[in-house]
Amino acid sequence: MKLYTSVGPNPNVVRMFVAEKGIKIPTQEIDIIAGENRQEPYISKVNTRGQSPALETDSGSHISEITAICEYLEELHPTPALIGTNAEERAETRMWVRRIDQGICEPMGNGFRASEGYDMFKDRIRVLPEAADGLKAIAQDNLAWLNNDLGSRQFVCGDRFTLADILLFGFIDFGNKVNQPLNAEHSNLTSWLERMSQRASANP
Repeated sequence: MKLYTSVGPNPNVVRMFVAEKGIKIPTQEIDIIAGENRQEPYISKVNTRGQSPALETDSGSHISEITAICEYLEELHPTPALIGTNAEERAETRMWVRRIDQGICEPMGNGFRASEGYDMFKDRIRVLPEAADGLKAIAQDNLAWLNNDLGSRQFVCGDRFTLADILLFGFIDFGNKVNQPLNAEHSNLTSWLERMSQRASANP
């Protein structure tokens, strides 16, 4: 296998997942600032959507989208379980991954691309600068909801550390760096973030 990786929250999620699994995968760094991910041979041989990360399997095929990559690695290396050990656990993790991805990651990422990241993305994908403030607000609204829902749970899925935590950590960390910081009044998420930051995988 080989992991095509780069800067950014999506590659960071996969790298953290791999680290938590305790597996070693050779990597190839892609310079997304220079647009290497939008050029040959990457755009035709690895990921036609021109996104990072992507995983090359032992058979030579390529998997993109971070959830799909992590699901694939979980099947190959089921221990420690980061998605679940049975149908109910896996369903719970996937429910939270979808909620976090749609409600926080997508609007946060698109809000960045439409504002601070506009110059980098304007000639690569459709960006909507007029929607930037609203997208960022949606992400913050969902963080506020998640803070209340999280309560005193240790992790998103209760006492299970999962892909949902890794995904959320990757994007809260990203948001803190691109003018979409976690509201300090969200005490449950703040405590969760402190616990997450102490994990070895968070500080490679």
